[in-house]
Formats: sequence, structure tokens, C-alpha cells
Amino acid sequence: MISLPIRDKSGQEVGTYEFDPADLAPGVNRQLLHDVVVMYEANRRVGTSATKSRGQVAGSTKKMYRQKGTGRARAGAKQTPVRRGGGVTFGKVTRDFSYRLPKKAVRLATRMALLSKFLDGQAVVLDELSVDAPKTKVVAGVLRSLGLDRQSCLLAIDEYNVDLWKSGRNIADLRVSPAADLNAYDVLRQRQFLVTKAALDKLRGVSAE
Repeated sequence: MISLPIRDKSGQEVGTYEFDPADLAPGVNRQLLHDVVVMYEANRRVGTSATKSRGQVAGSTKKMYRQKGTGRARAGAKQTPVRRGGGVTFGKVTRDFSYRLPKKAVRLATRMALLSKFLDGQAVVLDELSVDAPKTKVVAGVLRSLGLDRQSCLLAIDEYNVDLWKSGRNIADLRVSPAADLNAYDVLRQRQFLVTKAALDKLRGVSAE
């Protein structure tokens, strides 16, 4: 069993949260996590770098000068790669690097990433977090009270809250995400994982008590 203290906004312990690790994942497969993270990074690549081949360079294809009698080497069009301003031989072309792994593998990797945060002591359970209006000061104060203000942190909430999202978007290295939108890349990229009790219940698939 995993047992973690539940903390309030001031950082004080107000209870204990216990759950079976199997509720999240049967274990942590580092190879699967690696494969999924590589997939997400590949999908983030733009792949728009490109150079022009000799057929794409603008200009006349007329022979530069007659074949014989000038004393110079034979020459054809100006777009040849051996000339300045000509095309590039075997140059880069626009490429799509994206690919997808099986959905079941991606979902399992997300749950394994969450479990790894709890096993590595990088997870903090928060009693509840709500704001009446977008106020960065409130969220920043909570992170400071929990000692998470100097590290990158992922804040998981039970459902989308526009006021809470706006309150955290100006804080460096903080990402706010609903529990349903979590993925292995975001979980592993941030050093600390801050999750509300309601969000953790949703991740485990149990109803809030």
C-alpha cells in the first residue's frame, strides 16, 4: 500500500491517503515509458526544414554558353549544385516525424508514469484547490507553502477549471491539467506532481468520498 499525507493550502497535514499501487498500474515498465516519451517528442517536431533541389531553383534552363570553342569547361543550366545559388544535392525536404503507438500502450504508460511519481516520492496530495477568480497569487502561495515553488510542477485537478488554469499559467515551470488530459510525457517532464484528492480518486477510478 502507498500512504501519503493529505495537505491543505497552507501545507499542514490534514489526513492520510492510502491506496493500492495496482489501482494505477501493475508496475513500471521503463522501456514502455521511454518508447512513449520518444513518440511524444517525435510528434512535437515541426519538420519544416527544407532546401531547394536544382529543379526547384528559379531561373532559366538555357545553356550558359556554347559547348565548344570557349576554352572553358562545359556548362549547362545555372541551377547546377556546383554553382553558387544553385540547388542542393540530396538536401533536406519537409518531413512528418509523427507516429502513433497503440492506444492501450499509451494509456498504460500514462498510469505507469503516475505510479512512478508516487514510488519516487515526487507526488503531493492536496486536500482541495479552488479560486473565485483568476488569481496567480493564490496558486503561487500554495506552491510556496508546499515547498514546490522552486521546482517544475504538474498540477492535476479533477476537471477543467478556467479560473484555476488562468491562475497558474503565469507561473514559471507550472502546468495545470485536468486528470482526464494527463499523459506520460507531461507527467515525467515535470519534476513534482501535485494532485488534488478528487483528481486522484478519479485517476484510480473510484468515487470521491
